[in-house]
Amino acid sequence: MASSETPVGLLVVNLGTPDAPDVPSVRRYLAQFLSDPRVVDLPRFVWLPVLYGVVLNTRPKKSAHAYESIWNHDIGEGPLKTITRLQAEKLAGWAKTLGGKAPVIVDYALRYGSPSIPTQIDGLMAKGCERIVLLPLYPQYAASTNASVADDAFAALMRLRKQPALRIGAPYYDDPAYIDALAASIRREIAALDFEPEVVLASFHGLPQLQVDRGDPYQSHCEATWRLLREALGMPEEKLRLSFQSRFGPAKWIQPYTSDVVMQLAQEGVKRLAIVAPGFSADCLETIEELGVEIRDLFLEKGGEKFARLPCLNDSAEGMAVIETLARRELAGWV
Repeated sequence: MASSETPVGLLVVNLGTPDAPDVPSVRRYLAQFLSDPRVVDLPRFVWLPVLYGVVLNTRPKKSAHAYESIWNHDIGEGPLKTITRLQAEKLAGWAKTLGGKAPVIVDYALRYGSPSIPTQIDGLMAKGCERIVLLPLYPQYAASTNASVADDAFAALMRLRKQPALRIGAPYYDDPAYIDALAASIRREIAALDFEPEVVLASFHGLPQLQVDRGDPYQSHCEATWRLLREALGMPEEKLRLSFQSRFGPAKWIQPYTSDVVMQLAQEGVKRLAIVAPGFSADCLETIEELGVEIRDLFLEKGGEKFARLPCLNDSAEGMAVIETLARRELAGWV
């Protein structure tokens, strides 16, 4: 039994990034990511030949080029890894102020790529942690994100003779701390623009429609966040719109698609557009390159004149307030 002075591990988790912006690294990353049955839940005998015969022979080159354009070359990291590491470092500083008998050891892990969840669990246990909290930084629950983190963590525990007690943080799509942080960040970023957006588009990562039809609550969580954010900002539906991005493959995904909404807005005469990605806790390829470059170019090409991509919460004061709220809740009773 862990004593009241035994350290408690706190592991911040996000999706992942390749180890380098080159084709071999991106191919390894995509192979791990897209072979996860939580991400692509087609029968293995159908999907794996497509993945290894087609996707991994065509997509890595394009993706590597996109990663190269956003890479933090000075430190050799993708933005998502850099931001997640900074979030963990700031959370460690906060944890030192808790003042309990049990010290809190904070680290971070990526579901795909490195450092991995199993590696970091081993590292926390080596430091004496018999109790570990995992904080998946996915506000809206999806089996392809939250459940995949749990799968990986429990698979790591399955090989251990001595297992730690494990808690996994709940989704926080409707948490007042999260909604307030988003609203404050959006207000600040819009105020700093040199134009007044006619429309603000909240773009969430998409999900195959089939996964929602099978019971995944992700779409309803995104819609709840959107509704609460509208209320917090005092914006009607016409001013704060909802869309879903990052479609992959020919299957139907949840709608409306971000690209379609942006084209429609431009064709309807909207000239000034701001876009925000509330479902991402850290800026990454899908926000910086997809929204900030591809979607921007589409809007301007279709007649738009002013465009802004608002940053994610990242390791901002608002973003850290959310993570600290989640950490305090999940550590309760252990610290």
